[in-house]
Amino acid sequence: MLTHPQFNPVAIQITDSFGIHWYGLMYLIGFVAFLLLGKYQIKHKPWFGWNTQMLDDALFYGALGVILGGRIGYMLFYQFPDLIAHPLNLLKIWQGGMSFHGGFLGVLVAMFCFTKKHPQPWLKIMDFVAPLVPLGLGAGRMGNFINGELWGRPTGSDYGMIFPQVDAIARHPSQLYEFMLEGIVMFAVLWWFSRKQRPVGQISALFLIMYGSFRFLVEFTREPDAHLGLLGLGLSMGQWLSLPMMLIGVALFLATKRSSVK
Repeated sequence: MLTHPQFNPVAIQITDSFGIHWYGLMYLIGFVAFLLLGKYQIKHKPWFGWNTQMLDDALFYGALGVILGGRIGYMLFYQFPDLIAHPLNLLKIWQGGMSFHGGFLGVLVAMFCFTKKHPQPWLKIMDFVAPLVPLGLGAGRMGNFINGELWGRPTGSDYGMIFPQVDAIARHPSQLYEFMLEGIVMFAVLWWFSRKQRPVGQISALFLIMYGSFRFLVEFTREPDAHLGLLGLGLSMGQWLSLPMMLIGVALFLATKRSSVK
């Protein structure tokens, strides 16, 4: 039986009242990975038609989409009554609360805005971006683990982990499951799949299918939000939000399967 190490969430304490948190560093790792991998794609995958200026702009637009969409999505999906009662709580990012699905929608909107400056088919842009994202997702899940948040459901398995800040019950380290599946496995598959030119939309479709499927499965081991619990059909909010991703991903993959490579 394992016990969560109880990491200090502050990686670097600069003053008594200010420090750099591990979770913030995970975001930084994700952005750096995006740039490094993007530069590799620009050099070795010329069919995307990107340059370094486009990459820098995509990071800027994408970061705004992640932060704004993640916060708005969290309040809409997980704290809607609080949002209605106290709308200004939407601005209190320092209190925590970010939703992947909200951030994902934010990025979709941000990349649509990106096309106004760099005219390209929106799906083709998403195909370029998709393989650059998973390592950042994995870093974010590692940040969740370091913070000891988003813990799993109770388990009797040998690889269960006790989170002392929660209780003395062995639980699934669901953050690590997501780190492996959403981060490492998704990156490996998408990077391999994008090694050669594909019909526009295929890479994006695979991203939707994989993330939706992995998140749906891991949610069976993740403790539901206490104020929401399980919803219809015994599924969590994360699972209900992931279902459309899977369905749209499958439909898009099938629709583009017979398309010519462009």
